Amino acid sequence: MPDLFFSNEKEGHFHNIIMPNVYIRIFPYGSVLYSIRISLTLACPMNLKLYPLDRQVCSLRMASYGWTTADLVFLWKEGDPVQVVKNLHLPRFTLEKFLTDYCNSKTNTGEYSCLKVDLLFKREFSYYLIQIYIPCCMLVIVSWVSFWLDQGAVPARVSLGVTTLLTMATQTSGINASLPPVSYTKAIDVWTGVCLTFVFGALLEFALVNYASRSADRAADMHRENMKKKRREMEQASLDAASDLLDTDSNATFAMKPLVRHPGDPLALEKLRQCEVHMQAPKRPNCCRSWLSKFPTRQCSRSKRIDVISRITFPLVFALFNLVYWSTYLFREEEED
Repeated sequence: MPDLFFSNEKEGHFHNIIMPNVYIRIFPYGSVLYSIRISLTLACPMNLKLYPLDRQVCSLRMASYGWTTADLVFLWKEGDPVQVVKNLHLPRFTLEKFLTDYCNSKTNTGEYSCLKVDLLFKREFSYYLIQIYIPCCMLVIVSWVSFWLDQGAVPARVSLGVTTLLTMATQTSGINASLPPVSYTKAIDVWTGVCLTFVFGALLEFALVNYASRSADRAADMHRENMKKKRREMEQASLDAASDLLDTDSNATFAMKPLVRHPGDPLALEKLRQCEVHMQAPKRPNCCRSWLSKFPTRQCSRSKRIDVISRITFPLVFALFNLVYWSTYLFREEEED
């Protein structure tokens, strides 16, 4: 009886219902077939840098425990040594192929024979596309709705930004809770981190809009106060001039100024100079300004213009991130293959 053991086994058990699932066949030419049914849980170290766009190689290692190669040697049977069920179906993986190889090990007590089967699993991406990627995209797009709301709708914009931010943070923590903690960055971490940044940026954009709106209101109030002050000063000056006229001597004579002056009159020339019109060369049209002129915010405050710019900037940057993300990780996946 070969003292076979599984070197990467975590736990396992025999099947004893109804009888122990073991049988032995002895053939006339001396061969012995020994078969036993067991269930194993095996350790499989994974590289999760491309998760969930990754492929994993898990091994099944069978080695001799006490007999060295001088007494016992394991050999793979020629021609289809491993059989896999044709209708094998795994919920989150697809078994693409398997390879047989040898893994003999040398220790202080000698060299021991070992066999291994490498199973190549590809992770099913459709589950993660529906459960993670599409909901994250939807949350990011929902956070952009605040750009189309009025800047005075403070409760609506704040509640929308905070809700999307908390939902995105909850989903990120739920994803990480189902994975072992690793010291490197996974592909899903990059995706959730950038989506969380976009949602947080939309909330900060409203803070900037609110600050710009309040600054514009303060400037308008100061301008209004200055205009009122100047108007009061002009009224006071006119009242002073009228009181001065009333205080003059009643016998004083007033000279009437002619309504029409001669061309050589220096006062007329001075007024003509003041009425000169200076024509400037027409400026070349600016594409950005002509595009902004189509929106009603062209004549409005700076805060509304920030919203208009954000409506275009955020989707363009997110689309660029998607292009870089998918091209990078899909290309790295092909390189690993």
